[in-house]
Amino acid sequence: MIKLTDVSFNYSKTKLFNELTIDIPGGNIYGLLGMNGAGKTTLLKIISGQLYVKSGEADVLGHNPQKRETGLLEQIFYLPEEFYLPNIELKEYLLINVPFYPNFDKAAFDRYTKSFGLDFSKKLSEFSYGQKKKFLLSFGLASNTSLLILDEPTNGLDIPSKSQFRRTLASAMTDDRTFIISTHQVRDMENLIDPIIILNEGKVVFNNSLNEVTSALTLSVTPAEPKDTECVFKEKVPGGWSALKIRETEDSETNVDLETLFNAVIANPVSLSKIINQGV
Repeated sequence: MIKLTDVSFNYSKTKLFNELTIDIPGGNIYGLLGMNGAGKTTLLKIISGQLYVKSGEADVLGHNPQKRETGLLEQIFYLPEEFYLPNIELKEYLLINVPFYPNFDKAAFDRYTKSFGLDFSKKLSEFSYGQKKKFLLSFGLASNTSLLILDEPTNGLDIPSKSQFRRTLASAMTDDRTFIISTHQVRDMENLIDPIIILNEGKVVFNNSLNEVTSALTLSVTPAEPKDTECVFKEKVPGGWSALKIRETEDSETNVDLETLFNAVIANPVSLSKIINQGV
């Protein structure tokens, strides 16, 4: 599906990626996490052909994204965090943009926009930021592209809209589609994104499914601070301490909070990846 090999990229004299390698198989809703400046948006733009690597190889759906071939672009929909919509009616936007997506499903688009409560009598410029995002999310999902890339998709959405977004995204997912969601709002994405990819200091330091995580680790919250020898990571939380521990028995599997997992990986990426991957 997506394979980057020894990719290097820099802005002017600032090197961001140095021989970055990642393999992303199809058919999943991937969560792309990382601190500010880790390179999440840059990675998404490289995958979608908006930025060119300095060295290394990129293969997306069997194409080199730098060539921006029609056969690839019609299979990618990219929704950036910041976007522009012209002062036109929704039907005019469809008339202009639908031809670029040969698998566009108008009936699905109508369902999505209805579920988001969008008013077709308004021009796009009259929508609020959240409404504009709902419109583009509806269009992207209805495009039926093999690859859907969403950068901070829940920013600007209210709580009911976030719930609707999760339901709509899950309903649009099929085995022949791949979604990549970059987000800081991990709680908005819990029970949706899986596997998890984490970027840190220009490298992919984590790329695992949640099943692989819970097979190796358990999460517990205790009122007293656990000893360092009792856990692989701990942090203070309301009501006590949250701790990740090595799973010792078959019946001890628990859900793992994504924020805790992210903080643990950033604190000690080598140790966490080794613990998780030794059983994969």
